[in-house]
Amino acid sequence: MLNDNSSKNSLYPLTLTRCVIDIRMGILTLREKWRVMGFEPIIHEENGALPAHIIPAIQMKGDLENHNLESILYSAKKVENPVDIFKLNDELIKQDYLLVTDGRESRPVSPTNKTIFGHHIFIEAGAVVEHCILNAATGPIYIGKNAEIMEGSNIRGPFALCENSVVKMGTKIYGATTVGKNCVVGGEIKNSVISDYTNKAHDGYLGDSVIGQWCNIGAGSCNSNIKNTAGTVSVWNGFLNQPIYAGIKCGLIMGDYSRCSINTSFNTGTVVGVCCNIFGSGLTPKHLASFTWGYGESIYEFKKAMQNLDDWKKLKNESLADDEIQTLKHIFEQSKALKE
Repeated sequence: MLNDNSSKNSLYPLTLTRCVIDIRMGILTLREKWRVMGFEPIIHEENGALPAHIIPAIQMKGDLENHNLESILYSAKKVENPVDIFKLNDELIKQDYLLVTDGRESRPVSPTNKTIFGHHIFIEAGAVVEHCILNAATGPIYIGKNAEIMEGSNIRGPFALCENSVVKMGTKIYGATTVGKNCVVGGEIKNSVISDYTNKAHDGYLGDSVIGQWCNIGAGSCNSNIKNTAGTVSVWNGFLNQPIYAGIKCGLIMGDYSRCSINTSFNTGTVVGVCCNIFGSGLTPKHLASFTWGYGESIYEFKKAMQNLDDWKKLKNESLADDEIQTLKHIFEQSKALKE
């Protein structure tokens, strides 16, 4: 049993709409990591044997079986804030790669590709990769079922492309980067985690960032990931109402269901809440609360927001569920109250 209370506030805005264990880090979500290890995680909001923000690792399996929880609490890595997601991604892609490929054989890499350390590349059934450069010298490359990397793309590991996702022509990706399920990505991406059903399909830079589910980054949009002064970057936590210090590099932290227009310029360490529709001139504000319209001049009207979200979901043959609407309504009311 896992206790979600100890971590969900510090992982704003990602945990406004989902449990900590449904955050993807490496190749798998935390929930999927537990399952691969043979344990079914159960969340309890008030108490639990372990905090939910523990990152499962095969090394703790013996302690779990022997109920040696103190050892796990002492030694386990934890995701303490959103910045940890991209900071730990290098290590976790390598860790998950061993878990998901153990005892299995990769599909053959097409001879049209140029590979470096090709024995560290794993391609699942149905994936298509042609006329690309795949460099696994700095970390493994995992390509999920029915995923596609289009011609002319340059990929440097560690890199994970999950099921049914597409990397468009001529894309440049640096490790450590994860692209979740049913995504479309393009342009230049470095050390970022992009969650399921999200698009960053065109040119523009995304670096040292975490993007939620069902987001869309407009063509030509970029983020700054380092200050001109090379000073420490802070990111705003809307639960705690205080900054969290991210280190020298941090780009964009974007909550689920948010979107930005073409050529949006995100300031260093920008935090975007849930269900925002972002557009405007110049650098964005450092914090855009949930249901922001534009750069924060007004609130995104709820009925319109839900209709727009449902239209976006139809583009991927999905629809907005009742439980999603209820969750978003609660977030909307909170955000509206703060603005008033």
